[in-house]
Amino acid sequence: MASRALIPFLVGMMLLTGVCNTLLTKYQDLQCVRNCDSRDDKKIKRFEQPVIQTAQMFVGEMGCWLVVGAFSIYRHFYPKAAPLLEGGYTAVNEAEDSESNPDTDSMPDQINNEPNGVIAKSLLPANVDSEDNRQPLSGWRILLLGLPACCDITGTTLMNVGLLFVAASIYQMTRGALVLFVGLFSVVFLHRRLYLYHWSALFIVVMGVGLVGLAGAIAPNPQAKPDPPATASALAMLLVRRAADEIQTAVQTPEAVQTVVGVLLIAFAQIFTATQFVVEEWILEHYAVEPLKMVGWEGIFGFGVTLLGMIVLHFAVGQTEAGRHGYFDMVEGWREITQNRAIAVSSVLIMISIGGYNFFGLSITRSVSATARSIIDTCRTLFIWIVSLGLGWESFKWLQIVGFAFLVYGTFVFNDIVRPPMRACAKDRREDKVRPEPLLQEDPIEHM
Repeated sequence: MASRALIPFLVGMMLLTGVCNTLLTKYQDLQCVRNCDSRDDKKIKRFEQPVIQTAQMFVGEMGCWLVVGAFSIYRHFYPKAAPLLEGGYTAVNEAEDSESNPDTDSMPDQINNEPNGVIAKSLLPANVDSEDNRQPLSGWRILLLGLPACCDITGTTLMNVGLLFVAASIYQMTRGALVLFVGLFSVVFLHRRLYLYHWSALFIVVMGVGLVGLAGAIAPNPQAKPDPPATASALAMLLVRRAADEIQTAVQTPEAVQTVVGVLLIAFAQIFTATQFVVEEWILEHYAVEPLKMVGWEGIFGFGVTLLGMIVLHFAVGQTEAGRHGYFDMVEGWREITQNRAIAVSSVLIMISIGGYNFFGLSITRSVSATARSIIDTCRTLFIWIVSLGLGWESFKWLQIVGFAFLVYGTFVFNDIVRPPMRACAKDRREDKVRPEPLLQEDPIEHM
């Protein structure tokens, strides 16, 4: 019961750390580092160091080794662990299976006593069963984790650059395009099968991302208050005309162009994130490795490659006249962090929140259903949007809500959480025989 009661706490912490990841990163982007007293907003220089923010993420991932080490020490001194880490707990999504299978209660004690605690699940190899023939991921094979780490570097850096140009909620919603590329790459490389409703769901996701991007590009004009027309048809025509004029005017402004560029960068970054997920899935299918250790190793490889790239780019670009005070000026970035207390404190908090998000996320996703995981991700995006509105970082846009609704519905349909209308009306014989094979056997590890 103690472990079951701990799940709401872990869900809450996963949600909190996930929201903090995005909001703290956006908070860093808003900090002024030069010409802060200038009345001209164009002369004010804010913190723009996406590469350093990528390095922060990998430091947070390396923090997972602290949990792995603490778990090993605990198991060494306390072989008979508490129910939190050992037996005495049944996963939430397995409750129905245990009710439908009366033979479960008659299993031998050695099976019931296997480590299946909420936290221990993130520290055990994924997809382990009695017929598991996978080799342990050790020795030179550890270097394979450098491949998803490199994808993570590219994707995260592009998303950090995109976040400089868009609001935090638009950034989070645009990341919903990930399911599109995961689906496509799973079919091409993992030979998964997509049905017609899957492709329809992907099309809905693309529509949602497009609407969210359009909402960010349209500048609100609250001062425009037209006189109410006499008829409903005249009102409709006026709204259509004003919407068209507003879109045409807005997309020509520099702010709108920056927003479009930001959305495109974030959406393009999902290609590398999807590649990372597919490569991780391939590694988990062929080698036995604890997911939390996988995150830790990717943190080490990612930080090493990022640091090497930062040094090379600093001397190649950052020291030039055009690259000074830019993304690749490593010395300037370090100066901005050390001399600005808000940036330094937020950097530490980002590292802690990323490490916590991976730990709580892995503890939860291996203990609850995919439905719960999708709901948590949806709540994360909603909370980011609500907090951003409360802080005054962005304005309310109805079109953004419509786009987000498309994103959520398409994602839920794609993951078989919500049945599409046409599929619900017709009797699907395939469901009576076998459940559709998931695209990724192991829940993807979302690092930020």
